[in-house]
Amino acid sequence: MANLRISTRQASLPFWTLVIYAMPSLVTSVAALPMALFIPAFYAADLGLPLAAVGAAIAASRLLDVVTDPLIGGLSDRWESRWGRRRPWMIAGTPVFLVAVWHVFVPGESASVSYLLVWTALLYLGFTMLDLPHKAWGAELSIDYDERSRITSLREALSTAGQVGLLALVLVFGLRGLDGADEQLRGIAWLIVLSLPILVALAVLGVAEGRPERFEHERRSFFAGLRLVARNPAFGRMIGCVVLFVSGIAIQGTLHRLVLADVMGDASRFPLMIFIENLATLAAVPLWLWLSIRIGKHRALMAAALWLAVLSLPLALLREGDTGLLILMIAVRGSSFASILFLANSMAADVIDVDTLASGEQRSGLYFAAWGMAIKLSLALGVLLGTVLPASFGYDPAAAVTSPDVQARLMVIYGCVPALMMAAGALFLRRFPVTRESHAEVRDALEARLGESAKSRRDA
Repeated sequence: MANLRISTRQASLPFWTLVIYAMPSLVTSVAALPMALFIPAFYAADLGLPLAAVGAAIAASRLLDVVTDPLIGGLSDRWESRWGRRRPWMIAGTPVFLVAVWHVFVPGESASVSYLLVWTALLYLGFTMLDLPHKAWGAELSIDYDERSRITSLREALSTAGQVGLLALVLVFGLRGLDGADEQLRGIAWLIVLSLPILVALAVLGVAEGRPERFEHERRSFFAGLRLVARNPAFGRMIGCVVLFVSGIAIQGTLHRLVLADVMGDASRFPLMIFIENLATLAAVPLWLWLSIRIGKHRALMAAALWLAVLSLPLALLREGDTGLLILMIAVRGSSFASILFLANSMAADVIDVDTLASGEQRSGLYFAAWGMAIKLSLALGVLLGTVLPASFGYDPAAAVTSPDVQARLMVIYGCVPALMMAAGALFLRRFPVTRESHAEVRDALEARLGESAKSRRDA
């Protein structure tokens, strides 16, 4: 692995270096997908817990993130070791994540709402310790506007590839007669437990971190840093759009399996539908990367969100017998999923440069803490809305038959609510202040300040 160690100052990074850096996303995504698509339905339909209580427990488990995300982000910015700032957190977070994954995915017969709440909270804590430093590390691998999109697109492509592999495994389970949710979740848990330590080790040993950019001699306090984050207008707009985007996507993800079961009458097609959707998402990544280079990241992100919004609206009209059409529409409208994530993360890295120029220190961890907290709370909000809204309109997944009126209400929530949220989120990106040109000006000013700081230290 020694020949793969790199400097973060290279404008164009070797492809295989980026692959090794991104490898943990192959497995962390495998855990993230069931949390939205399998776990709510499994705990409600298979274990008999109330659907609204399951959604509320998963949403409440994210409250710990309000404390842990900024704490871990701030500490990973400030604690420097011989292994760097980011990689030690990933090493420490791996066992926490794995133990919690096993308990959530393999709950046993004594599972309760409180059990789900505690172990889901620990799962998200371990995920924060892994994912937040990983994203901050990626933001610091390059200073180039378009190269950052290449880094994040590859990471999200591997993340989607992990989900495609997971869904292929679920399809294999079905062919082998292992079609029970408990059996499938146990198999997924074993996959995560066995593979994640290997991939984290490859990334940590194979790709080096560079020294952080800093030109102020005195560091700001943690709370002063948070105030600067809150006053960054571009970052605030990014948070606004991502909250709406992620919540809208999570509503549909939560309801996929239930719609297939109680509206389409064909729950067995669920793994196939999600597999095809993720395959389409993976195939479209190069197209969205090309578009972002062509028209700019914020415009490409707007296009991706509106694409999903427009193609979600017709879902409200589908009923029993439309399973094939549903799968086709889900795949086409979902081809922008990965682009929404990789473009948003790439834009976040550019916004951090604006903060570095203003604050005098590179605080990627703190920014991605706020970023990750917003995403996770948005996922929880989406799961909450995707469970509470149908329940409030009379939908009960444990009922033997779902009436046509209740089906109609469920499909409106499934198609129209996410479409409105995606369209509203796109409004945050109009006249976005950090473009390719403005970012180049920020980098020029930042390099000049860093040069002046280095000179003053040499003279001293």
